[in-house]
Amino acid sequence: MSAAQVALGARREPLYKEVWNAVCKAVQRLTFSVSPRDNIRKLSAYQMTRSDRFKYGFMLSVAVFSMIVMGTPSFPYKLIIPLLYMLVLSLPITSQLFLPAAPILLWLLLFYSCRFIDVSARPHIWVSVLPTLETIWYGANISDILTRFGHPFLDVLAWIPYGVVHFMAPFIVAAFIFVYAPEGSVKVFANSFGFMNLMGVIVQIAFPCAPPWYELREGLSPANYGMRGSPAGLARIDAIFGGFGYTIAFSSAPVVFGAFPSLHAATATCEALFLSYFFPVKFHLGPWRFDVRILYWSYCFWLYWSTMYLMHHYLIDLVAGGCLATFSFYFFRTEEVRDAMERREALMEQAEREESGEPEEEVFSLEEAPFRHSSNNATSTHAASSANQPAQARSHRNVISEMPQEPLERDPIFTLEEGDAESPNYEPSQKNGDLSSMSSTFQGQGLTRPAVASSYR
Repeated sequence: MSAAQVALGARREPLYKEVWNAVCKAVQRLTFSVSPRDNIRKLSAYQMTRSDRFKYGFMLSVAVFSMIVMGTPSFPYKLIIPLLYMLVLSLPITSQLFLPAAPILLWLLLFYSCRFIDVSARPHIWVSVLPTLETIWYGANISDILTRFGHPFLDVLAWIPYGVVHFMAPFIVAAFIFVYAPEGSVKVFANSFGFMNLMGVIVQIAFPCAPPWYELREGLSPANYGMRGSPAGLARIDAIFGGFGYTIAFSSAPVVFGAFPSLHAATATCEALFLSYFFPVKFHLGPWRFDVRILYWSYCFWLYWSTMYLMHHYLIDLVAGGCLATFSFYFFRTEEVRDAMERREALMEQAEREESGEPEEEVFSLEEAPFRHSSNNATSTHAASSANQPAQARSHRNVISEMPQEPLERDPIFTLEEGDAESPNYEPSQKNGDLSSMSSTFQGQGLTRPAVASSYR
């Protein structure tokens, strides 16, 4: 049995047992200590890098700003918020959850506090920028076109990803990453997801833009911060189910003119990126081979459509949200997680080849790579060995050996010439000066690196 089969489980256990074993293994990584001394000892031994100082300094400034502008609860009751956070950080059993979630909690704090920013300090509200840009770039107002075709079935179909799955998916994705992804992946997801939403809210505060429902309700007349939000297409959902939940929630939203960028689209894109990266699952459905990543991105585009159909975003908002999510994903992905996933993908590919009956790839060694060939015999040997193998079984070693065997360009520094220190015709001269004596010293110490003196002649 190969290492890939052992790693991936050639003899698979029942699904419920696999899930239970994975959950137990993930829980074992947690600490259940309640002693603050453990965290104090870790903090004293922690060496903060420059990027850490910038990150936590930025987060601290946003937190202080949010606490200052917060009107409810008033001072000194709002000080309970940072005190409670410091308390949960002091305990190891809770800090392992709330410390990685700091960017997410900070985003929620800023999102709530921005309603208390004084109107005189807020920027101008842009009403016609987004529809104008969308018409110029895409040739039409896509959101306006989609809203012309309404039906109760389409309303419910759009409500499912926008009003239900959107609020549940981050927790589900985080749980799957915690259980099945390499250790440390949850922190990567929390940083990417939290800072993505945090930067999105900052852009919405600094560049407020009216959503499509405002254009349909008010036209292109100037907007002001005294206007209340609208549930737009979700009001039809309230009518279908006989409730007022979405009407109340969107009418009292802290950010009324936050169309750009779309954080609904950013969240869905972020989730699809992480699921596609950590869980590129493929399985067979009869004669077909199905890639689960199709489902991830199908949900993503499903939500894209629902945001425009429900009149909450323009297409340009979705593009901006997707770009923001993509940047956050690659920016916060660590080298440790990437190396772990590369090893896992190699095992998965090897197991997939074994399952399909393809020959295994030979292990490639740098020492065996024909970077230099001392004679024509070496070239003919490599060519003969590659010719005797079937085309479908050729490995990386065969591909390299079949490359044109041309001599590499001579390096002006690391190439021996007549008169060098390791050459039999070498004679020290005053022209070489200290370099010739240095090369003689290298030779006396048994170092075989060619001398550099001749390249300066």
